[in-house]
Amino acid sequence: MKKNQFVIVGLGRFGSSLGRELIQLGYEVLGVDKDEEVVQEMSDVLTYTVSADCTDEETLRSIGVRNFDVGVVAIGDDIQASILTTILLKDLGVKTVVAKALDELHGRVLEKIGVDRVIYPERDMGIRVAHQLVSPNLLDYIELSKDYTIAELVVTGKMHGKTLSDLDLRARFGCSIVAINKPNGIIIAPTATDVLHERDVMVVIGTNEQIEQFEEAATR
Repeated sequence: MKKNQFVIVGLGRFGSSLGRELIQLGYEVLGVDKDEEVVQEMSDVLTYTVSADCTDEETLRSIGVRNFDVGVVAIGDDIQASILTTILLKDLGVKTVVAKALDELHGRVLEKIGVDRVIYPERDMGIRVAHQLVSPNLLDYIELSKDYTIAELVVTGKMHGKTLSDLDLRARFGCSIVAINKPNGIIIAPTATDVLHERDVMVVIGTNEQIEQFEEAATR
């Protein structure tokens, strides 16, 4: 199957970090920024780089953005440029457009113009770090929606040697363990007979409240 190709508009901290990771994952990435110095710095990292003004429709058309599967608008502080670039990417036929929002108002505007996904890097990172700071067994925290979360929790000594059947998470708390990361590999969709060992990492899905209740019970 052909892999998606990405165009990232704006090669600041977020855009360049995203581009590096996509390259590491084996994808082709076109990076676009109006700053020639930034473009030059990223030219050896990304598949292609172009210095261009992405608020100009003809410029975007000439660099062939319509041929890319996913467009990411990662423009920094210029909200007007972010919105205009997003509209142009949609109009030019980019299949999926993702845009970085600086705040909730910017995000609402992006949603109204048809963005497929709005990303709030600073806000989301702040939420994740806050949860990690107050929960010593929480390694990572990703909010799927306003109610549902995926969390990575370390198996405590209290759970060591117990099977998932012993824990009975779904009946007791309503959440589910969807994977277990062990030293010798990851178990995806573990069964009731899988045994937990101290320092294993559980990937748990549920509401925020369910996961909090499970974590409290696991550490008491």
